[in-house]
Amino acid sequence: MTRSHISSRLFATAAVGALLLGFASSVTAKDAAKAPAPAADAAAGPEIGDFGLDMAGMDRGVKPGDDFYAYANGTWAKTTAIPADKSNYGMFTALADLSQQRTREILDAAKGNPDSMIGRAYASYLDGAGVEAKGLAPIEPWLNKVRAVDKAGLAALLAETDRNGISHFFGGYVGQDDKNPDVYIYTMYQGGIGMPDRDFYLKGGDRNTALQAAYLRHLENILTLAGEKDAAGRARALYDFEKRIAEVHWDKNDSGDATKVYNKMTIAQLAQAAPGFDWTTFIRGIGVKEDSLLVSQPSAFTGEAKLIAEAPIGVIRDALLVRSLDDFADVLPDAVAQEAFAFHGTALSGTPQMQERWKRAVDFVSDNMGEAVGKDYVAKYFPPETKAAMDGLVKNVLAALDERIGHLTWMQPETKVKAKRKLANFTTKIGYPDRWKDYSTLEIRADDLFGNALRANQFAHDDNISRLGGPIRRWEWGMTPMTVNAYANFGMNEIVFPAAILQPPFFDPKADAAINYGGIGAVIGHEISHHFDDQGAKYDETGKLSDWWTPADVAAFDAAGKALVAQYDAYEVLPGEHLDGTFTLGENIGDLAGLTIAYDAYKASLGGKAAPVIDGLTGDQRFFLGWAQVWRRNYREQNLSQRITTDPHSPSIQRAWVSRNLDPWYKAYQVKPGQKLYLAPKDRVRIW
Repeated sequence: MTRSHISSRLFATAAVGALLLGFASSVTAKDAAKAPAPAADAAAGPEIGDFGLDMAGMDRGVKPGDDFYAYANGTWAKTTAIPADKSNYGMFTALADLSQQRTREILDAAKGNPDSMIGRAYASYLDGAGVEAKGLAPIEPWLNKVRAVDKAGLAALLAETDRNGISHFFGGYVGQDDKNPDVYIYTMYQGGIGMPDRDFYLKGGDRNTALQAAYLRHLENILTLAGEKDAAGRARALYDFEKRIAEVHWDKNDSGDATKVYNKMTIAQLAQAAPGFDWTTFIRGIGVKEDSLLVSQPSAFTGEAKLIAEAPIGVIRDALLVRSLDDFADVLPDAVAQEAFAFHGTALSGTPQMQERWKRAVDFVSDNMGEAVGKDYVAKYFPPETKAAMDGLVKNVLAALDERIGHLTWMQPETKVKAKRKLANFTTKIGYPDRWKDYSTLEIRADDLFGNALRANQFAHDDNISRLGGPIRRWEWGMTPMTVNAYANFGMNEIVFPAAILQPPFFDPKADAAINYGGIGAVIGHEISHHFDDQGAKYDETGKLSDWWTPADVAAFDAAGKALVAQYDAYEVLPGEHLDGTFTLGENIGDLAGLTIAYDAYKASLGGKAAPVIDGLTGDQRFFLGWAQVWRRNYREQNLSQRITTDPHSPSIQRAWVSRNLDPWYKAYQVKPGQKLYLAPKDRVRIW
């Protein structure tokens, strides 16, 4: 459920928004792992409860108007523990556990087959003893190359670093040109820091101070593991260097603005704007032959180039040594893997322990050869009737938005015509690709885990660069079928729903319609509405970044957006830590619009008839409960705090609360003035 934030791209495609839902049903991780495949038994009922809702997980002692999340999920929240290998637990993680277990079964069957690439990859990861026996020997040649680099050779080495999948001072990918979406272009974005956001370096407070100290220890420990002398002093110098980089970085709000980050320039213009670094050698070295680039944060590149030019070469080398071990930590000996986890998993997110090796092995194969596994996954776990039912739901939700656009009072008639045209031009992808990725040139060995990871990174890099000069790959997916997620791609004007999310509690063909519309229906609406949120609305029906709204439309939309920003700014998630309503605006618009149009689609599906009352709940009550129950999630405090800084999605409680802006919610639950979530009609935000 995210949209086009440059700083948090999930894959190398321009103007993409990913959903990142985060559900968790009333089932435990253990229960989820043994849940049956959808529709396995034609005579069976819904997988959850009698009609698709977990009644036992509610807390009827809470008034819906005081805390709708707690009313819908309070008992579940109190009785559900977060597994030791997770930073949070909810519906998304429950389904991710299920997907991981199912993928394991596929890989276990392939493991003994020497002709199976995924089997060899899986076996290489499971061979922990072999990894320990080799130590750092597999990565040592690369580390020695880093240790030997001088300023004259830095640009060429960074190009190799990029191809090897190691993060460094700036990143890049080939995606659609936002203003010419029929053409691919290389886009560059700021990098060079090891913590997730500049704010972790620049803001004070007890939590950030503790993280800064933990990160400094991590730098020292990684340099020690690399065999370097004076690790403490060098870690301090590296930390100070990264802090200076953080100071020139754009913040997350500017980095998420599609208009601000569209800066086309030639290599020569980049060199003029950011002197002190050999841009031609670097860009040609990564395989880009074209001369035009998109530079997302130009002033950050200017600042970083100056800092790189002025920094001692030893600090530059140390930065690359640390990134090399950090980025490959999971395929190196346990000492390195545990150290990386100690900071990135425990210090940042509060997760007590690493996942078992088989789980990490499954993720390794899925991350690097996902579609090779996906073919078997969908054949076994994604029945055609689920895809057909989902297709019908999507059409109903699209029709609901089309109808709503026609009745908008703030949008000008000429803009409505264009908005409807954009809606009619949508592509919907459900379940899995029509065309699978070809991995035949990727070399995988059963006894070479590090080599497999390195070659997989190089394969992905080369495949991405090969897009340049070619036709747009409209058949490509940015997520595997096993991914519990969804996304909106602005440049393709498409919405995409992988197979793994199309399961209870999001979607169950045998559940009550109100539950499905409140769950997957609102998710569909969310993804559709991303194309009309504060960033998606900047793209026309062809996927082009353009001004197709009138000034009056923009003014009305911005006013509604400001009201939503203020509403979310007021939420204090942790003591002294508020949401950033500007940063989360696109996702909050997605939730508000998605729930609104899903409600319309649900009512239309009744064909003018009254919904039945089930277990004392009206259709409208079940609809809103279907929405609230998919957002179940318990967080570790460190993880929740990190998300406030880095995640464009609001936490689950506040996502459930978006219902306070819908008039039918008030009627459904008799919400009255004086209750905590009550908003006067004039204060309810209405956009779509």
